[in-house]
Amino acid sequence: MQHSTRTTIITRTVAVAAAAVLAAGLSGCSVLQGVLESGQKPVRDAETQEITEGGQADVFSIKVGDCLNEAGAETVSDVPVVPCAEPHDEEAYFEGILEGDEFPGDEQVQIKADEICYGAFAPFAGIAYEESQLDYYPYTPTEIGWTEAGDRVVSCIIYDPSAQTTGSLAGAAR
Repeated sequence: MQHSTRTTIITRTVAVAAAAVLAAGLSGCSVLQGVLESGQKPVRDAETQEITEGGQADVFSIKVGDCLNEAGAETVSDVPVVPCAEPHDEEAYFEGILEGDEFPGDEQVQIKADEICYGAFAPFAGIAYEESQLDYYPYTPTEIGWTEAGDRVVSCIIYDPSAQTTGSLAGAAR
């Protein structure tokens, strides 16, 4: 299975559009205000930290083991998360940290993130990536996130390209 190009370009950032929507909503635009209010925050179990009620989660709050539905955008600030017992599109399976003070460029970030996620794939999925029916992609820091917020986190996301899944893909061996 060849790694999907569609998914390697997905990045994590604070979206300018989100700020514009927030500003418009705060200024009294009722349509946009309704959209903002519909973005329910997820609920986590206090002890296990598992998501018990789905909602929109800040991409920086995603934890290994969280289940998500496809965000549908190249650059995201919030992602739809759901309890893993419900049908979902994706699961966060590993988190790595990129090194360095200076932003190495988008291409190098993607290469390093792919190496991190590829290396963590088989131990999580229980099968080599090349033999698997599953695929992955990384959420990566943007240049702005790197330089202004110190973001170095790579979140590795696994998914089944053919269907939604229920439960974790840990040890799925398919």
